[in-house]
Amino acid sequence: MLNRVRSAVAHLVSSGGAPPPRPKSPDLPNAPSPQTAAPPEAPRSPPATAGSGSAAPAKTVEARASFSRPTFLQLSPGGLRRAVDHAGRAVQSPPDTGRRLPWSTGYAEVINAGKSRHNEDQACCEVVYVEGRRSVSGAPREPSQGQGLCFYYWGLFDGHAGGGAAEMAARLLHRHIREQLKDLVEILQDPSPPPLCLPSTPGAPGSSDSSHLVGPQSCWSSQKEVTHESLVVGAIENAFQFMDEQMARERRGHQVEGGCCALVVVYLLGKVYVANAGDSRAIIVRNGEIIPMSREFTPETERQRLQLLGFLKPELLGGEFTHLEFPRRIQPKELGQRMLYRDQNMTGWAYKKIELEDLRFPLVCGEGKKARVMATIGVTRGLGDHNLKVCSSTLPIKPFLSCFPEVRVYDLTQYEHCPDDVLVLGTDGLWDVTSDCEVQSSGPSSGPGGPGHPPGPWLASPQQQAGFRG
Repeated sequence: MLNRVRSAVAHLVSSGGAPPPRPKSPDLPNAPSPQTAAPPEAPRSPPATAGSGSAAPAKTVEARASFSRPTFLQLSPGGLRRAVDHAGRAVQSPPDTGRRLPWSTGYAEVINAGKSRHNEDQACCEVVYVEGRRSVSGAPREPSQGQGLCFYYWGLFDGHAGGGAAEMAARLLHRHIREQLKDLVEILQDPSPPPLCLPSTPGAPGSSDSSHLVGPQSCWSSQKEVTHESLVVGAIENAFQFMDEQMARERRGHQVEGGCCALVVVYLLGKVYVANAGDSRAIIVRNGEIIPMSREFTPETERQRLQLLGFLKPELLGGEFTHLEFPRRIQPKELGQRMLYRDQNMTGWAYKKIELEDLRFPLVCGEGKKARVMATIGVTRGLGDHNLKVCSSTLPIKPFLSCFPEVRVYDLTQYEHCPDDVLVLGTDGLWDVTSDCEVQSSGPSSGPGGPGHPPGPWLASPQQQAGFRG
């Protein structure tokens, strides 16, 4: 598989300062709701050159969004033309206008020559204010009661088979996270343990007395402890699911093409939450030490989950695939012989007698960057891909793909940091051509400020950029 050659770098430091005051509403996206005047599906970036593919009739299908890049790049028409130049492959970064992105964030991207006509990836950097929806008592919150929460948000979306899913996720995923956090505003600001059950709104379905349905308390040996941190993790996980469901609903009317891997960072109340669904990667460089903040989800790393699903639901294999894995493709002449295999329960290998069903194509095949699910896709988690089918078949692949991210948490208050400490986010195109150590050594040698001051944005030198291109 050709290397996706573009890199994305986001810098975070522990001493970034206290959360800013509530931003004015025009600077923040509106929450998707029936009362919103402008639908959330409106284009996020100004249109540029038209994308590939034929246009759909305006009367039946909304026109496909024009090719666009992240708005914070502020690309001119000439910059947009350079962004699709497969020969020059210019590195695109935010302009030096004196106005920095939050937390002195740095960013760089370059098109993957020969892979697709346009860059199918997207990025997002936002400061989002969350206003509580209701109090813990169940009564609607008065506007003057309490304060909301502000979180920083960074996202990288590695698109494939079209840029629609990545563009939609870049515009809307942080809104879904905000929506999920609305019920938690008061809870997260209260140091006491979170309530296990929130009261329903009076008169709402399910609000009638159901105490007669509750069994004796003796059936519960103990009560599970739930932390505030786990509530934020659950909010992010739910947001990914709702984003994927919205893509499924709107994939026809708005032509949400393809799918995307998603790597998202949320900074809230002193903690960094890194959510990864796909094969992108995040690392923290702290005092010269590399701390992994994600792991890649590929057919190899999720082999057992995929095989278990194929074993439990063989109809998803369509009679064309086997959930078992073999060291190589079995030949018909080898029927009756014994060959090494492994199933969903095994990490090692054992021998089994080859039967007729074993001649089917394996659910997971290949190694490394060539590993595929159903001989089609090389990632196992992400958003979109609702129309993805096995090549030359009508068999859908989406049931094997998960939209749920793995979320890792880093508590900034628990460690000492220096101005050179950074969090680096990159899609697989960066990590295909360089290692964690090489990225770490390419970072800033010194921050412009002293301790307690965020470093300025780091951009690689021209020699480093050439190496990152591959």
